[in-house]
Amino acid sequence: MPVARTVTPDGDVILLVSGESAAARTAAYAQDDDLTAVIEITDVAPVSVPHRIRGRAWLAGWLTQVRRDDRAACAALLAQRRPVGELLGLHGGRPSFVMLRLEVGEISVDDLWGAEHVDPEDLASAEPDPMVNHETELLQHLAAAHRDRIADLSALLGPRQSAGTTAVPLALDRLGLRVRFTGDGSSFDARFDFPAPVRDVCDLRRAMHTLFAAAGR
Repeated sequence: MPVARTVTPDGDVILLVSGESAAARTAAYAQDDDLTAVIEITDVAPVSVPHRIRGRAWLAGWLTQVRRDDRAACAALLAQRRPVGELLGLHGGRPSFVMLRLEVGEISVDDLWGAEHVDPEDLASAEPDPMVNHETELLQHLAAAHRDRIADLSALLGPRQSAGTTAVPLALDRLGLRVRFTGDGSSFDARFDFPAPVRDVCDLRRAMHTLFAAAGR
């Protein structure tokens, strides 16, 4: 398991791993040979709900150690996006952690929106969602403190609202909130779009108030 990972502007995935890991040792022995590898990412909902896996992604490509000339830039990128103490282990005569680069050639995604292939160029051009660093805390807060108001959103579903007796916020991004409704032995997910994309937590608070107000009419 990598300690941290990020994506470069070119779409390569940089992984910070233990120097004793199998991936690090294999990449070191391979040198300039083509070493194919696959990263599997599992997205698990941070709230208690049946079927918590929200999606999986597979990134396949070629794995190498980060070259000496690129080490400083890649370390700075990791420090900016994923500041972890293990980055200190990159320094010294025999570093305890090393950086690996996956040059991505193929991407597959299977998530709440469906299964499809993703062009590696789309990964390179994608921007992180502004809610990504807050989603876990916000979903857990909504589930613990505002579950009744989340359940009230079923009023926006029309004829389907009678199918849901409990509601759990499942996913959150800049465009909207996804809720899982369960009851009578069945469940379904509903997506509630925000009036406009949110840029920060303040925008999100206003967007949630708008949704709750619409549900209460």
